[in-house]
Amino acid sequence: MPTNEASNPSALRLALVQKASSLEPEENRRALDILDTLQGAGRQGVDLVVLPEAYARDFGVPGSDISAFAESLDGPFVEALTGRAKEHGITLVAGMFERSDDPGRPYNTLVVVDADGLRATYRKIHLYDSFGYKESDRLLAGAVEPVLVEVHGIQVGLMTCYDLRFPELARALVEKGADLLVVPSAWVAGPGKVAHWRTLASARAIENTVYVAAAGQPGPRYCGHSIVIGPMGEVLVEAGEDTEEVVEATVERSVVDTARAKNPSLANRRF
Repeated sequence: MPTNEASNPSALRLALVQKASSLEPEENRRALDILDTLQGAGRQGVDLVVLPEAYARDFGVPGSDISAFAESLDGPFVEALTGRAKEHGITLVAGMFERSDDPGRPYNTLVVVDADGLRATYRKIHLYDSFGYKESDRLLAGAVEPVLVEVHGIQVGLMTCYDLRFPELARALVEKGADLLVVPSAWVAGPGKVAHWRTLASARAIENTVYVAAAGQPGPRYCGHSIVIGPMGEVLVEAGEDTEEVVEATVERSVVDTARAKNPSLANRRF
C-alpha cells in the first residue's frame, strides 16, 4: 500500500481535486482514476485528498429532482472511494447525495473514507437558499453539529460550500480542536462570486488561525479557484477558474501553534 514517506505525526500532505462532476454517477466513479497520478514514483505522496461537493453526481439543472441519484452510505460511491483509499493508502473527502427518511429530499453529505472504510460523515447544515436558488426545496439540512476527523495527527473540520458564509460553524469546529477546515464546494459562478470565495475562505482562516482548504468544481458553471490558505491568511496554492487540476500543500500543526502565539485572537476573545 503506498504511503507518504514523511514521518512527522502532526503534518499531512493535502491535495485538492478541482474537477467537474458528471450527471452520470458511474462516470464519476470511473473518474476517480485521477487519484492514480497522486502517488506515482518520485512523488512525495499525499495523505488527504479532497474532492468537490456533489462529486458523486452533479446537481443538474437548477431546481431539478436529484432524489433518484441519492445513495446509502454503503452504496457504490462510498464503496468506490474505499477501494481507492485502500489502493493508495490515503484518506478521501468527497460530496454525495445521501438517502434520507424523506424519499424526495436527500442530504447533501460529505463522506470521509480511508482504507478501513467510512470514517465520518457531515450533512450540510446551511442549504443554498440564496442568489435565486432554493436548495432546501430538494435537499434536507443536517443536524447542527460540528464534525471533525483526525487525519495524520491533524484535526480536520468539515464544511460544505455555502457553510463558508457562516463564521459560527467554522468557530465551532475550531473550538472542538480543528487545525484545518476542508470545504468541498460547487460554488456557483456569477458577478463577484470569486471575490466572495477568496474573501470568505481567507476570513475563516485568519479569524480562527487555522488552515482552510476549499476544493471547488471548475467553470463555466462554477467558480473553480480551489485554494489552500494558511493560518496567517497566506495563500499557499490556488487553482485556476476553468481548469480541471490538482493542487497540493502541506499542513503542519506547528504552523498553527506559531500563528496562535503570534496572533492570539482566540485567546483574547471577550464574547
